[in-house]
Amino acid sequence: MSESMDLLEIRNLSLSFGSVRALSDVSLHVKAGEITAIVGDNGAGKSTIVRCVAGVHRPDEGDIVFDGQVVNFVRPDQARVAGIETVHQNLALVEDLTVWQNLFLNREISHGVGPVRFLQKKEMRKRARDMVAKLAVNVPSVTSTVRRLSGGQRQAVAICRAAGFSSKLVIMDEPTAALGVQETRRVEELIERLRSEGHAVLLISHNFDQVMRLSDQVWVMRAGKCVAGRRARDTTAQEIVGLITGAIAA
Repeated sequence: MSESMDLLEIRNLSLSFGSVRALSDVSLHVKAGEITAIVGDNGAGKSTIVRCVAGVHRPDEGDIVFDGQVVNFVRPDQARVAGIETVHQNLALVEDLTVWQNLFLNREISHGVGPVRFLQKKEMRKRARDMVAKLAVNVPSVTSTVRRLSGGQRQAVAICRAAGFSSKLVIMDEPTAALGVQETRRVEELIERLRSEGHAVLLISHNFDQVMRLSDQVWVMRAGKCVAGRRARDTTAQEIVGLITGAIAA
């Protein structure tokens, strides 16, 4: 797919929770092979958008077009099958399982007949090592338990899991919020590597310097509306902040 094509298009999306209007007529797009950021204050609607795309919420109005098709996901597993993987802030890793077990959680490779199935642990460990090596993920071993990993290593495992199953779009919600400077840089290198391999990345971040370093496209949310879109090379962090606060007109 050409980088000039829209992999994801959100058209006039609206969603209310009771009397609260979470999204109002939101339109934006994500191009294949690019890093696209959504920024805004807390409560602006950023996470609600990605939950609609990921099949967690169903919008009241509007369309989500993914890879050329209008989609109506009602469960997250439907989005995953279509090629959308999400790295949530809580990472959704099981601490007492190993790295390889987390990578294949709910995707276990097995063989057998009918209801009698046997896990192919050796094959999963091998594939896990290949996945980790491909992204140059900094973890001691795929047989290490997640509990023993640092915050950055856990984030790397979550990203590796998202990228390792033929994903077309990887959504990341504040991927470096709880990390130090060095671990943040390693995770950013992983994000850039995803782009270089042809994945589209949808990034939610409060770190404006990070957004400007990594992103190709920036969308600005305010009070449930998408108020502006800018190519990152044509804007500044100061302008983005002004658009978020309303100090600068879109």
